[in-house]
Amino acid sequence: MIANEQLRSTDILTREKILSDYRMACESRQVSLLGRRDVMGGRAKFGIFGDGKELAQIAAASAFRRGDFRSGYYRDQTFVAALGELSWQEFFAQLYAHTDLVAEPNTGGRSMNGHYATRWLDDQGLWLNQTELFNSVCDISPTAGQIPRAVGLAYASKLFRNNEALREMTSFSHNGNEIVFATIGDASTSQGMFWEAMNAVGVLQVPLLMSIWDDGYGISVPVEYQTTKGSISKALAGFQREGQEEKGIEIFTVKGWDYAALLETYQQAARICREEHVPVLVHVQELTQPQGHSTSGSHERYKSKERLAWEADRDCNRIFRQWILENGYATSDELEAIEAESKQVAKKARLDAWHASEASMREDLETALALLQQTARHNSKSAVLMALREELRTTVNPLRRDAVSTVRKALRILRNDPGTARQKLKAWLERTNEANADRYNSHLYSHSPESPMLVEAMPAHYADDAVQVDGYVLMQRYFDSLFARDARVVALGEDVGMIGDVNQGFAGLQEKYGEIRITDTGIRETTIIGQGIGLAMRGLRPIVEIQYFDYVYYALATLTDDLATLLYRTKGGQKAPVIIRTRGHRLEGIWHSGSPLSAMLGSLRGLHVLVPRNMTQAAGFYNTLIKGDDPALLIESLNGYRLKEKLPDNLAEFCVPLGVPEILRSGSDVTVVTYGSMCRFVMEAASQLADLGISVEVIDVQSLLPFDVHHSIVESIKKTNRVIFADEDVPGGASAYMMQQVVEGQNAYRYLDSVPKTISAKAHRPPYGSDGDYFSKPSVDDVIDTVYSLMSECEPDRFPAI
Repeated sequence: MIANEQLRSTDILTREKILSDYRMACESRQVSLLGRRDVMGGRAKFGIFGDGKELAQIAAASAFRRGDFRSGYYRDQTFVAALGELSWQEFFAQLYAHTDLVAEPNTGGRSMNGHYATRWLDDQGLWLNQTELFNSVCDISPTAGQIPRAVGLAYASKLFRNNEALREMTSFSHNGNEIVFATIGDASTSQGMFWEAMNAVGVLQVPLLMSIWDDGYGISVPVEYQTTKGSISKALAGFQREGQEEKGIEIFTVKGWDYAALLETYQQAARICREEHVPVLVHVQELTQPQGHSTSGSHERYKSKERLAWEADRDCNRIFRQWILENGYATSDELEAIEAESKQVAKKARLDAWHASEASMREDLETALALLQQTARHNSKSAVLMALREELRTTVNPLRRDAVSTVRKALRILRNDPGTARQKLKAWLERTNEANADRYNSHLYSHSPESPMLVEAMPAHYADDAVQVDGYVLMQRYFDSLFARDARVVALGEDVGMIGDVNQGFAGLQEKYGEIRITDTGIRETTIIGQGIGLAMRGLRPIVEIQYFDYVYYALATLTDDLATLLYRTKGGQKAPVIIRTRGHRLEGIWHSGSPLSAMLGSLRGLHVLVPRNMTQAAGFYNTLIKGDDPALLIESLNGYRLKEKLPDNLAEFCVPLGVPEILRSGSDVTVVTYGSMCRFVMEAASQLADLGISVEVIDVQSLLPFDVHHSIVESIKKTNRVIFADEDVPGGASAYMMQQVVEGQNAYRYLDSVPKTISAKAHRPPYGSDGDYFSKPSVDDVIDTVYSLMSECEPDRFPAI
């Protein structure tokens, strides 16, 4: 520990700051206690709190500057409050799931307590000035899930510092001086995401300050079961940098109850991070968790009496109090006054938040009660309706669902009643359903003026003497034009740089635009995606590469838990328009089969999932996405890089709209709906079927999320009265998804004269080799036979069974 005399002579320690910090620690502890009481008493569903970590978080906040970022986890309440970014009333509003953004600006009640988010976007969804904010990226619950994006947030500072072309982006950075404070519980450092991230930042040399709150347990599992040597700082000792010659990370250890040492440690750690752009790890040891892991259980079930006694002795607030008294910064009476005031502050915040939450639901509740009473008058079902009303009226702590459910029950009872009172109930339900859709279901995708859904379509234009080039050459020409016109665009991934990606789409571009913009990475898909997310959060336009589509599973947790939910879980407060580029379809081999679209459709709502059939369409999609502000996964067709395509002369301008299918071939007998590489197979099959007298209409959906926003596919089915959905995914996968969208969503069943069919791959992954591909994925022959059998069923004389 640094001597108190030394600290008194600096700006770090003053009486005013010490007492202010003590007040913050006391208030935070009180809201934790009251929050747990509210959960146990039924006011809230669940609670998880930051008690025991108060001093460490106050020290970290002391080193935090405007423009910095916190990528933390759900115990950081003191950290965020110490920055002035969380009021205690907001804390309780989140606990009560208050949906009003004025009351709960972090997530609009969508996340459980402890998930904090700075609103970077204005009411239109456009960027605010991040350098004026204390930036918290919206927390997520999955352990270590907050860490991959922290790599990208810190990497952005490196790009802002080293790329002069970005100097004008002053609302996102001041010369890369911003550092990223990542926080994680000690047990969560066992996750692979953490280790991958620490390795990545050590290689990248970026300003990430990683704090590990170590209270000795991961729920009930002690550290000796979690970490080699029982200490994450010891386990990471090999990452320690050795001077300027051997780069790595700087490692500090400090006790979580030692206020003076915590302040000094964080000041020094932040200085190294900010000035030298060296990653730093602060292992905060001997923390406690007075209330246990969460409201789901008691820590007394798994901690010994000796451990509990030790934790009481090491409580950071208790030791802080002793330290203040021993060093003469305040008297006992002064501290008791602060403690009493803290209790009152917490109680008032709790009460105000509860009253505000109740008031936000009162109008709908009272209106529903009044309408039910009006409806019951002069109605033969009066007794039943009044019983429903009374049940609602006497509900303890009623929620919106109670009123809505009661009205829906009443409408079922009144289904044969033509009266105006019933119509008033219906009108109330429609109004509240619309309001609740905004409260609970909105902002899955951008509603801003920059939404990619608003980008106007512009067709590719070809000169009379347009040359034909290989698909990879078209992509190389496209990316060349993109990087030339937009300094915000960066690309990174495995083999993207020196060799120009494995299929040469970036060939020669690193040499032209520099390593700072087109960058090779290690084999670490999770933090590649994390880099992209963090860069996009800071106003850049990253294109990050998953080398082959099958490898997306390595990063799926980060994609689905963090990126796909970001805009939604902040109710339009944060966005990260990263583009994930990959390649797939018709690969060979069990781990290179290339078409796991059903997994993406089930996991990535919140991203656009685009499946262009060739490189021209891919380029048009990239143009649309760069103009927009939603994240997307774009899957290029692997077997299209060596196929010839005409080179558009408006390569930098033409845009393919999202959610708009294209008719590749007109027909009158059967509609076949497909995408990606299957387009070529279906087109070949359609040509051969024409020789058999069958006219096939081939539709390329082009994008799966969104899907056919204008409901154009049903128009084809009205003409053909038959439909087949074909793709390379597993049975019941993306082909079934397309069927549901069209047959159910577009009511196409009304126009069908034959059962709708799907053509898909086999249930297993494809074996290696061309025969493995033929016998496990749909072939031209499969498409022909399926279409022919459909026609044979309805016109057996004309099309006898084969």
